Amino acid sequence: MNYTHEVEQMCTVAKGPNHGPAPIPEEGKWVKAYEIKDISAFTHGVGWCAPQQGACKLSLNVKNGIIEEALVETIGCSGMTHSAAMASEILPGKTLLEALNTDLVCDAINTAMRELFLQIVYGRSQSAFSEDGLSVGAGLEDLGKGLRSQVGTMYGTKLKGVRYLEMAEGYVTRMALDADDQVIGYEFVSLGKMTDFIKKGDDPTTAYNKAMGTYGRFADAAKYIDPRKE
Repeated sequence: MNYTHEVEQMCTVAKGPNHGPAPIPEEGKWVKAYEIKDISAFTHGVGWCAPQQGACKLSLNVKNGIIEEALVETIGCSGMTHSAAMASEILPGKTLLEALNTDLVCDAINTAMRELFLQIVYGRSQSAFSEDGLSVGAGLEDLGKGLRSQVGTMYGTKLKGVRYLEMAEGYVTRMALDADDQVIGYEFVSLGKMTDFIKKGDDPTTAYNKAMGTYGRFADAAKYIDPRKE
């Protein structure tokens, strides 16, 4: 190691107490993290791309510094879905530091990785106070039984008002309006359930009808509209 002349001319002053890093909560324990392998956590992070036309929710399950599980969910950009496919293959097996310095193809996914890294290394994880953390596979629980991301898509204009297009329950097929043309409910079809019914042998029409449901005072509507056409 090279030192400047000024430093070389200095006398030595003894260092006082060194208590190391502050302990952080990890999977029900307080841990002083000196190396990447000291980190274990499960948590989520959200990232966005430079033009902010799309976003990524990234969920990682880290054990002893190694990413054991990754869930990559994207919205708003068609190319980002293909980037997510690559990132979900790239991330598992890498250390946190490797992942932070790996090109995850999409700016939004890279940003999510950065934000999530900060949460994890500062002990602000979802599993911080869960003894032994969360099992590998816990990331899928966010998706529910149908293993589909929960997506909400709403659109509105001053001239024509609101349109519900997609709710957590599924694809909105009809909106219910009262006598004053105010929304009082909606009808939806759960695409995940419908696909599962078809895979089990139902014909598409039967599967479609079985996967439908309503929310709110749908049956009391004065008028029903197709939010995509009316």
